[in-house]
Amino acid sequence: MAIRFDAALAVAREAGDLALGYFRDRATLEVEIKGAQDRATEADREVEVLIRDRLLTRFPGDGFLGEEGGGGKSSEAPGLWVVDPIDGTECFIEGIPTWSVSIAFVVDSEIEISVVYDPNADEMFAARRSHGTTVNGVPVRASAATSFAEGLVGLGYSTRVEARATLEAMDRLLSDGGMFIRTGSGALMIAYVAAGRLLAYYEAHINSWDCLAGIGLVREAGGWTNDFLAGDGLNSGNPLAAAAPGLEDAIKKVGGLA
Repeated sequence: MAIRFDAALAVAREAGDLALGYFRDRATLEVEIKGAQDRATEADREVEVLIRDRLLTRFPGDGFLGEEGGGGKSSEAPGLWVVDPIDGTECFIEGIPTWSVSIAFVVDSEIEISVVYDPNADEMFAARRSHGTTVNGVPVRASAATSFAEGLVGLGYSTRVEARATLEAMDRLLSDGGMFIRTGSGALMIAYVAAGRLLAYYEAHINSWDCLAGIGLVREAGGWTNDFLAGDGLNSGNPLAAAAPGLEDAIKKVGGLA
């Protein structure tokens, strides 16, 4: 697994550099509308192709699931790479530097490798199962907070569920003394939970490529997450709650999961 971990770090950085080049020249990008508040560009596709090619050339027996190109794994594959080449495409298109590259490697429903790279800040959030979480090689831990009053909570939104689900979560959070932010990249906000920058994160529906790397980061940093892969979470998505250990019950309440 150490070889795959090192490869994931190198590929994430290369992918981030490629994406950053497109970001700096985004006026020339062709934008495709996939759905409500859901756009993609050639940058998304080309970065995913690079990640796929690099990983599957190095590990040809592995499975691969990407946001843009789909995919999966055979029963013989040792594991599955789950990738979002640019998480936060809306921000990317509009010139807002809050997007990231997200790469996870999953074996038998266990997240073995988690990498979220923020090229704009040059921050590499990384974890291997049972080896802890680091940011640019420095170990980090989830917050020691026990109250939402002690910081900020990331809140995501998806058009795949009724707006009411997010509004109710927002109301419960604010009523409990909390405050929320939304940066546009779920992967990056979940990584911030792992690093202790955010107290928690909640989204009523999120796809696996947006969050699996972040989930692994949070768990390895001592934080808590719900069982996102329950049911068909890998392919169809699920609600996601992630939090500092002292806020597990509180974030469950926010998400109506208690």
